[in-house]
Amino acid sequence: MSHPSSPVSVAINPERLLGDLRRLREFGACGIGVVRQSLTPIDIESRHWLCSRLEEAGLDARIDGIGTVLGRSRNSGPALLIGSHTDTQPQGGWLDGAMGVIYGLEVARALAECSETRHLAVDVASWIDEEGAFATCLGSQTFCGEIEPGVAGELRNEEGKSLGEALREAGLDGVPLARCEPGRYVGYAEAHIEQGPWLEHQSKRIGAVTGIVGSRNFTVSFTGQQNHAGTTPMALRRDAGHALVELAHRVYETFPEHAGERSVWTIGRIALDPGVQSIVPGRAEMNLQFRDQDVAVLDRLEAHARALVAEADARGRAEVEMTESGKRSIPAMMDERLRGHIEDAAERHAPGDWISMPSAAIHDAQVLARHMPAAMMFVPSIGGVSHAFEEDTSEEDLVLGAQVFATAAANMLLG
Repeated sequence: MSHPSSPVSVAINPERLLGDLRRLREFGACGIGVVRQSLTPIDIESRHWLCSRLEEAGLDARIDGIGTVLGRSRNSGPALLIGSHTDTQPQGGWLDGAMGVIYGLEVARALAECSETRHLAVDVASWIDEEGAFATCLGSQTFCGEIEPGVAGELRNEEGKSLGEALREAGLDGVPLARCEPGRYVGYAEAHIEQGPWLEHQSKRIGAVTGIVGSRNFTVSFTGQQNHAGTTPMALRRDAGHALVELAHRVYETFPEHAGERSVWTIGRIALDPGVQSIVPGRAEMNLQFRDQDVAVLDRLEAHARALVAEADARGRAEVEMTESGKRSIPAMMDERLRGHIEDAAERHAPGDWISMPSAAIHDAQVLARHMPAAMMFVPSIGGVSHAFEEDTSEEDLVLGAQVFATAAANMLLG
């Protein structure tokens, strides 16, 4: 790909950037980590704080009727939408999502402080519930019209609380929703920690994302015959647990033959029923997930998984069925023009220290990419750790990433 020229380089304020990141970390701080799940009181408090910072940056900011924060530029002309999320996992890190939102805030300020870019329009979003307390990427899907309020209101979290109830408690019941305005945006840009090891392992400091993986999730159920663990001969058992373990082994043994270069697969949950050491399990269940950015690879893995299930069922140790669970996550390719600006800015500020790479995790950019050109940029995660209290990125990489992102954003609007 030939990179577009980048005539403008916008200077960020590192102390201001890091100060806001540290302040946001205080909302829900738990040791070195953060617990700030969607629509909890501490999450709502942090959203009001963010609105105040966006207003100070010259944006018109509000929390919409589902909890998304949107800061809208007062400048005319096509706008660049920058966003990520500030909600966390039940035990989360301080940068997952939060970094991208504060990058957006800093980009809006940096562009306003530069004579060459102060006329440009940047909107900044903190999408509600990317982490899926009620529904994964709830805010971005609602903004794009993919989830309607009536449906969303009936969603429930793990405690059984409905989204409608949570919104009422947050004082957001009846508040208008922010909706994507046709024709307003030249595109969407999101910065994020990598959440994986590739940048660190390759000694690179910036990742220009080529595409975001899709995922497929399945529940595999095994039905055998519950029986006495002492008196039932091995040859006569219809052991659902044995069938599960055997199939799980076959998945890990044979999936590499059908996978792409960066395909991943996980058996994340196994349950035996009744789960007692003196009883041969009559029922068992496991969840299987696999991810890749190529639909053809996902199709191939699914076909192979179904063949393995049919093989296990034919063996007769148990009846084996595989059903799809949850909504499919569809891969999304990033816009080449916008990605070119990220690559060009990375070469300007970190020559030779960047790579193009796929995202192995799901992000709001995956939703926005279905409605407008979209791009993503990564900075390294120390040790490849994320979704854990230990998640971290060096201050030097946080500052460099913001500088690259600001220059790229300016030229996305100018180029």
